[in-house]
This record gives sequence, structure tokens and C-alpha cells, in this order.
Amino acid sequence: MPDIRRLSPETVNRIAAGEVIERPASAVKELVENALDAGATRIDVSIEGGGLTRMVVEDNGCGMTRDQLATAIERHATSKLPVGEDGQDDLLNIGSMGFRGEALPSIGSVARLTITTQDAELGEAWGLRVEGGEEDGPRPSPSLGRRGTRVEVADLFYATPARLKFLKSERAESNAVADVIKRLALARADVGLFLTVEGRSRISAPAENHDDPVEARRARLSAILGGDFGENALVIDQEREGVRLTGLASLPTYNRGSNQHQFLFVNGRPVKDRLLVGAVRGAYQDFLARDRHPVAALYVDLPPGQVDVNVHPAKAEVRFRDSGLVRGLIVGALRHALAGAGHRASTTVAGYALGRAQPQTTPSAPPLARAGGWSSRPSAGWEQSLRDTAHDPGLAPDLASDLAPGMSARVEPDYDGGLAPADGQSAETVPEAAASFPLGVARAQVHATYVIAQTEDGLVIVDQHAAHERLVYERMKAQIAQTGVARQALLVPEIVELDEAEARRVLERAEQLAELGLVIEPFGAGALAVREVPALLKRLDVQGLIRDLADELAEYDEALSLKEQLEEVVGTMACHGSVRSGRRLTAEEMNALLRDMEATPHSGQCNHGRPTYVELKLADIERLFGRR
Repeated sequence: MPDIRRLSPETVNRIAAGEVIERPASAVKELVENALDAGATRIDVSIEGGGLTRMVVEDNGCGMTRDQLATAIERHATSKLPVGEDGQDDLLNIGSMGFRGEALPSIGSVARLTITTQDAELGEAWGLRVEGGEEDGPRPSPSLGRRGTRVEVADLFYATPARLKFLKSERAESNAVADVIKRLALARADVGLFLTVEGRSRISAPAENHDDPVEARRARLSAILGGDFGENALVIDQEREGVRLTGLASLPTYNRGSNQHQFLFVNGRPVKDRLLVGAVRGAYQDFLARDRHPVAALYVDLPPGQVDVNVHPAKAEVRFRDSGLVRGLIVGALRHALAGAGHRASTTVAGYALGRAQPQTTPSAPPLARAGGWSSRPSAGWEQSLRDTAHDPGLAPDLASDLAPGMSARVEPDYDGGLAPADGQSAETVPEAAASFPLGVARAQVHATYVIAQTEDGLVIVDQHAAHERLVYERMKAQIAQTGVARQALLVPEIVELDEAEARRVLERAEQLAELGLVIEPFGAGALAVREVPALLKRLDVQGLIRDLADELAEYDEALSLKEQLEEVVGTMACHGSVRSGRRLTAEEMNALLRDMEATPHSGQCNHGRPTYVELKLADIERLFGRR
């Protein structure tokens, strides 16, 4: 057997550096976190060659003395780890970003590191160089002219060239650095963060010094994620058992194609946690299609003893002592905010509509005389008849009763194609009535699909099928919540084979699953017997469902598949039970639909996250016609 030998300090340092410094973005993250721990209010980052050629991080923090600088580059030397009452280092109460004391020595062992620091505006500046683990200094250095530290890293991984083969292109590495800066900027709105790539400004986020912390955070999120997010975000602020959740989450109609725009911060630390993905998915599951994701930035603050940040050398993961509490808080807070949004829809919907609108004229015919049902009579304006032409033979006889209280399916076969104001109203009284309703008063129906309503300062276009689908869906959900999910007993129980850990996870949620109509019981080691299934789910793949549930419980700690399948069926039933496109509505029906939307939570989007209405302000419409 070969002799066991001790590795050289240089090799040990380079092995350790591989855990902490995986790529240029890792080095930038560690250096910026050091600056934040030093109390910096402004941090400037500059990179070249994707960070491999050169990176510079400058801050206006507290700086270091000569002795502190000499100690800072030693492995596992830190000023941040608190000491407990027993005199031992306390890893359970960490309040700083860093605490391992590995960043600077790790960088110095694989690159050319230069540090210049000054602990007072008029004090001495000290400099130190480390190349491939070889130290030079500290020695006096030209003054920075201020208190703070400047760290320059050149030729990253020159001492471990094999690592260079596993890195991506310069552009990809630059994007990774930008992502790190973005997350840290989202974490600390009170600190100015600036990133320059190849001499060009990439991120500019000045410190937000608003008196209101919510507005300061909104301003920072808008600066990083886009101004549209700030306009279409819901404020989150909930507390439970000493754990507080704050932040902003988007309306369902403001969504993206991936979950890369969801951010979680724990005690000011950006982290990546599956808990967030599962919790957000659970909160939005009946507002968005599976391939659409909301934008959210959530901040969890809790006592340091309730979270373990010493999980990974990069400090990107955490473990909660009570993950169920945190997850429940996130889901509950998001659902509460969504319920409070009422019928509100994203402003980007109107912006997109205005962007697509193009003033057009054709020499062959006046715009209002084209096909599509608009009248060419000047006195009619933009109004269309609100009376039915004929009864739709394909319309189920009981659909009219599903519209809303007060909505009728009146048929008037004597419709003459003319235009008339809403029944019982003169054209002059509509603005007065519109002022009292957020969605205004119905004025017309276009293509037997879209309801046009006049508000006090604009107009609203409603997709009648999507809007009514949401109303029916919410009523069906409320009914199921009152009566419970009906169950269907299986003639022969379905036996599902799993490994013991998976079976145990599913059985632990047996009571919750029973509330959703799925009754299971143990059937030996690693097997389950399914006795009853939800009656709503026809042709259910029991084997596939149980395995999906086991996987989700392992990854998200939540049984999402069953809920999603139930809500998909309810959504389909709501779709087929809603007023269809092509159905002409009376004035009473249209106005009742608008009033029902105003009174129903989440009516601003259908079950798939699409908007149910578009609101256009009069000022925006006037700009289209050059009146402003």
C-alpha cells in the first residue's frame, strides 16, 4: 500500500480554492460580500475578459490596518464569526455575509491578487500582493484618498490552468458576474452597486435612500428588473412565529417563461432554494399555466439560530429549522396579496395593446364603414347595438343562469342593426355612472366577443368568455371548499410500489391527500394501496400520480400534482360552462358581467394567466390620434 503523505500547503490551498472560487463570478461574489460586511455604501466592480483577465472591486467600507491586512490573507482568518458565551466560535448565530475566512487566500492561491486598503481618510494606505500563494507585503501604498479597500485580481486560474478548460465563453462569464451583482443589488437597496464590463457600464444601481423602505425596495427592484415590474407588483408583508416575509410579487398577468426571475433572500443573503420554487408555484397554481412563472423578490428575516447558512462553501444554500413554517408563510402571504389585488390586471397589457395600435386610413372606404359591424352613421360614434339578434341554437339553456345574478339572456329578434345606448340610459348619463364603477359601464359589444365599457377616464375592453370563465371557476372552487372533493371508491384498490422513503413521504400526507379526494393506506414495506380517488378525475393514472406526488414531496415538500389536476378539471368545466365567444349579450348581461368581475378576486386574468380585460386611458388614446 502506498505511503500516506501530507499535501503541501500550496496544494491544499488550491484544492480549497476549487470549492470556493468556481468561476470569475464566484470571486466577484466573495469580494462584494466582503465589502458589504465592511459597511460599504458604494461598491464599484470592473471586469475584463469575462473576469479572467482582470477584475477590480472598490468600496468605501471601514478599510483595514496593516496587521489586519496581513492576517486577512491567511486561511480561515475572519473578523465576522461571533464568539459564544462559552468562548467558542458560534456557527449558529451568523449575521454577516461571510464567515469562513476562505475568499482572499483562495483567490490568492490561483491568481495574482493585489489589495490596497486604508482605514481612515487621512491615514496610511497599505498594499499587499499574492501570486499563486506567494505573499509580498504588506508595505506602504499610495493613498486612496478615502477610507475603503481596493482589490484587483488578474489572470484568474493562471496557477491552475486545467480549470480554464471548464469555463464558458467570456460573454457567458460576464453574464454570470452580472447576475451575481444583480442579486446582491436586490438584496441591499441601501448600497450603491455599479458594474462595468470592458469599460462599459452594465449595471448602475445607486443607493435608494427613501424614508419608506417599501418604496426604496420597489425602486431598486424596478431599476434591476425593469420599471414594469414595479408598476405591476404586489406588496408582501406578513409575519408568523417570529419569521417575517416582505418583498414584491407580480400580478399573474405579468409573467415570464421561466422561474429565473424569482429571488429569495434570507437575512439579507441571496440564496437559491427549491423551497421558493415550490412555494411560488403552489401560490400561483390556479392563476398561471404550468409553463408560465411570476416574477418575485421575497425577503425572509428570522433569528439566525433558525437557519443554517453553513451548508455549502459558496454559501448559496441554507437550511431552515422549520421549513414547513417558512413555506406556509410564503404561500399564505402570496395568496393573501393576490386576493387583495381583486380584479386588477397588469398595466403591460394596455401598453402592449397601445403599442400594437396603428392609426390607418384607406382611400377605398372610411374606417368606420368597413366590415365587422361598425356603423357608418356619424351620430352613432363608437357605439354598437346592445340587443341580441337571435338566440344561439348551440347555447346550453342553463348558461344564462350561470352568468351572474341579474344577467339575462333576453332575445330580441327585431334587431335592426342600428346603434343604441345601454338600456335605460341616455348617452349623457353614462359618464356619471361610469365614475362609480372601476370597470365602467357597458357601451358596446364587438364581434360578439368583446365588451366595450366606458370608464371615467378611458375605456375597458373585456374578453367576455375569459372573464366569465374566471367567475365560474371561482364559484366552483368556493363550492368545492364548502362541500369537499367528491370521492370515487375503486372496485379493486390500486397498489403502487415505491421505495420505503418515498412511500413514507406520501403516507405522511395521507390526511391532506384525503381532503383532496385521494384515500391511501400502507400496503407492506414500500407499497401503497389507493382506495378512493377524486370523482372529478376521469381516467386517472393512479400509478403516475402517486409517483409524481412522491417526487414533488421530496423536491418541494408539497403535493402539487393532485391539486393541479383537480384545478385543471375544474378549469375545463368552467370553460365549457361559461358564456362563449360569439354570443351576443344584452346591456344588462354585460353590465352584470362587469359588476361581477369587480366583486370577484383574481378576475383580472383567466385560469391560464391571460388577461380578461384591457384598460386604455383617455390620455393614451388621444396620443394615438395626435391630440396630445
